[in-house]
Amino acid sequence: MKAALLLAVAYCNATGWIYAAQSYPVTGIVLNVDLPHRTFVASIASIPGYMDAMTMPFSVRDAESLKGLRQGMQVDFTLVVEKDDSYAEGIRIHRFESMEQEPLRARRLQLMEEALKPNAATPALKPGQPVPDFSLIDQTGRRVALSQFRGNVVALTFIYTSCPLPDYCLRLTNNFARLQKRFANRLGRDLVLLSITFDPVHDRPEVLARYASAWKADPDSWHFLTGSLPEVKAVCRAFGLNFWVDAGALTHLLRTALIDRKGNLAANLEGNEFTAGQLGDLVQSILEQKTQ
Repeated sequence: MKAALLLAVAYCNATGWIYAAQSYPVTGIVLNVDLPHRTFVASIASIPGYMDAMTMPFSVRDAESLKGLRQGMQVDFTLVVEKDDSYAEGIRIHRFESMEQEPLRARRLQLMEEALKPNAATPALKPGQPVPDFSLIDQTGRRVALSQFRGNVVALTFIYTSCPLPDYCLRLTNNFARLQKRFANRLGRDLVLLSITFDPVHDRPEVLARYASAWKADPDSWHFLTGSLPEVKAVCRAFGLNFWVDAGALTHLLRTALIDRKGNLAANLEGNEFTAGQLGDLVQSILEQKTQ
């Protein structure tokens, strides 16, 4: 009897009489949200046993689930696949949480600083807000201002050259190296990369020049920037990044920001849990946006 039932279920599935919906956990970065049409586009990680990493649109059953969702947000959700339809449900904004020692310590130091000086912290920029101009010194010794790149998309991250952790500054720099390769024909024309050190005492232009050379960075389109400590701190805090010197070592948060052609903050990614491919997809979506 049991064998006959299994055969009957298999036959029904094969002939399309019944179809059991499948559910898959998904993580990705939001590239676009279309509330009226109840869809969003995301660059997602691979779904083992189902699909490779890719960029694709997802529909939702309830437009309310898209409210609060913005370009550049990292999300988790469930992809439900039915016989003739698919949709996303349970969309949750993915906050960066790491159990590694350095990010944990950085987060604790940030909370302690906010508790001791509740009115001293400069509010971080929010997506859509104009990014204030700043100028720093690049690896060639030239003074570089953010305003000179108006009309370009600017990708910006924070590193220091002696960072010992391969999953932190090294990964963020490798992400930019992948951007340099992927958008080789658009660098300096549509896209500019800025890597800002938060160790300006050590990372002087000559040090940054050696580091940039190791990554084969084009100094006309990928600028490694330094300056005085107050200048660097002001830029870091504008993007919600902080750092602390403790017994000669640096404890820091992780940020990668994207600025659109009009000089507004398009996205501000915390952490290192996104892939270089997803960052590239986000850059591509911002490059394709029309300016008004």
